[in-house]
Amino acid sequence: MRDILAEINEKLNEIEQKEGVRILHAVESGSRAWGFASPDSDYDVRFVYVRPAEDYLRLDEPRDVIEWQLDDVLDINGWDLKKALRQFARGNATLFEWSGSPIAYRTTDDWKKIRETSKQYFSEKSAVYHYYGTANNTFMEFLQGERVRYKKYFYALRPLLAAKYIEEYHEAPPVLFDDLLKMDIESDLRKGIEELLEIKKKTTEKEENPQIPVIRSFIETEIGKQKEIANNLADDHNKDWTPLNSVFAEVIGINSSGDN
Repeated sequence: MRDILAEINEKLNEIEQKEGVRILHAVESGSRAWGFASPDSDYDVRFVYVRPAEDYLRLDEPRDVIEWQLDDVLDINGWDLKKALRQFARGNATLFEWSGSPIAYRTTDDWKKIRETSKQYFSEKSAVYHYYGTANNTFMEFLQGERVRYKKYFYALRPLLAAKYIEEYHEAPPVLFDDLLKMDIESDLRKGIEELLEIKKKTTEKEENPQIPVIRSFIETEIGKQKEIANNLADDHNKDWTPLNSVFAEVIGINSSGDN
């Protein structure tokens, strides 16, 4: 049997060696991190890396992404530290999920500093728009017919529950779907989700089944609600770059005067 964890670690080592980078944080993203993978789900490996300090002073600065592998089993790509910090400043909800993933393949003390700094840049408005948009796109594209792929229910349910979590707690939501289910949820909906989870464990990615009315109704109603909430939220982006600039300089190994 294929040892997938060993293979992922080998791939990360290979990336460091061939690209001349240091991986700061590598995690599982997507359905495995959310806790509702299908038997045939692939592994979505995401990482943030840093290059040597001199690379950030080049006029022909290297690309800020590494797209390493995409096949039926492994989907591996990563972002440069500079790109990641800029995305934290924009309140990128996907990056906050990478940071909080319950499945970490490797991490560093530097990443702990980055994650702590990033908390100052969580934007409710950006996150709710992201989760509303994800749910709406899934609903419109995949959940209109009489029979649907049950995995797509989760691709709408999870972002909507994440948006509800932000509405209630005003902080970045947990990544695990089970943790979102700890919120107060109407009993009929909870029962429907529990039944869906049991069926999902036994079905493949592309298998289609009849619509579940209580779940479809919640998705349709909550999409409208979260769109209105997002529209009415004030711009809460932190526009002070100082903490991010400081942690960037620290991680790449320069002091405040710019000396190595």
